[in-house]
Amino acid sequence: MKYQLDSGWLAGARRVPSPHCNDRPEGCPVDLLVVHCISLPPGEYGGAHIDAFFLGQLDIDAHPYFAEIAALRVSAHILIDRNGVVTQYVPLDRRAWHAGQSEFNGRCNCNDFSIGIELEGLDTDSYTDAQYAALAEVTAAIQAEYPRITRDNITGHSDIAPGRKLDPGPGFDWQRYYRGLDQVCE
Repeated sequence: MKYQLDSGWLAGARRVPSPHCNDRPEGCPVDLLVVHCISLPPGEYGGAHIDAFFLGQLDIDAHPYFAEIAALRVSAHILIDRNGVVTQYVPLDRRAWHAGQSEFNGRCNCNDFSIGIELEGLDTDSYTDAQYAALAEVTAAIQAEYPRITRDNITGHSDIAPGRKLDPGPGFDWQRYYRGLDQVCE
């Protein structure tokens, strides 16, 4: 599926609007894409827990780990699940709260100028064929709208928050991702 943007939303993606976002600083161009990973509870896939987390509706009685994170107010722009299903939580022209304390090329507060994509997974796991395919297609659509997001401006959460974050981790094959992106863009 080829994705297209419509008022900040990916046409064809599942929409679950998160309240955990706000306006970007005026005059701040979007020029960074950050790849993350998430699973809730850690190591378990499927279910509605990630949606609930990004909506601020996580049931702390559903798993002991949820009591630790339920008060956090975070979101990503996009999630790609293990089956390649794309869910969007925040319009791309708004600031999602995905990067936290972060720095890229000497610029702090990466949420201001980045788009965050979560892959359902663990930083120690591999990712699925469907996820790589969807990530390449989504990235191509984003780059068409935000041409400043070049290959040099695509990074992992671990690279903008070293020592604090490990995702997407050693299981993420950057070269495979780039090859898929090249194929989509041909």
